[in-house]
Amino acid sequence: MLGFLKRKVAPDVRRIGPQSAQACARIHAQSFAHPWSANEFEALLAGRDVVAEAAMTKSLLGRLFGRRQKLVGFVLSRQVLDEAEILTIAVARRFRRQGIGAALLSAHLASLAGGGTKALFLEVESGNDAALALYAQFGFARVGARKGYYPKGAGEAAAALLLRRDFR
Repeated sequence: MLGFLKRKVAPDVRRIGPQSAQACARIHAQSFAHPWSANEFEALLAGRDVVAEAAMTKSLLGRLFGRRQKLVGFVLSRQVLDEAEILTIAVARRFRRQGIGAALLSAHLASLAGGGTKALFLEVESGNDAALALYAQFGFARVGARKGYYPKGAGEAAAALLLRRDFR
C-alpha cells in the first residue's frame, strides 16, 4: 500500500459491549500466546464491573469512501469500589506503532478516574519492553513480580511484573 495512504490517524475511543466480542477475540489472538475466546470476551463485556473501550479507526481510503470504522484495539478493566485492574489491552498487528495503545490507555485512565478509581493495577510479561515503556509513560510503577507466570513453551515461563498507578 502507498505510504501516504497509511498515515497516522487518531482513533476514536469509545465504550464497547458484548457485540464487540468477536473483534476483541481476533485481536487478542494476534497478541497473546494463550488468547481468550469470543465467548470469554462476551461474558466479560457483559459484566457490570468491567470497563471496556475500543479504538475505532478508518484508513485514509475508508474515510474518503465513507466506509464505517473498524475496531483496531481495545482495553478491558475490572473495577471494584475504588480500585481497578487492567485485564487486557491489545492492538491489531497492522495498527501497532501508530499511537493507538497510548490513545486507548489515555482515554481509559480518564474513564476510570471519572468512575472513582483511585488505584489501577496490571500484570505484564517481564520481557514485553514495548508495553513496559507505554505503562511507564503513563506513570505506572512496579510493585511486585510473579515468577514463572507466563508459559513460554518448552517448560519455560516468564515472570509477570505487577504494576500500579495511583490517581490523584
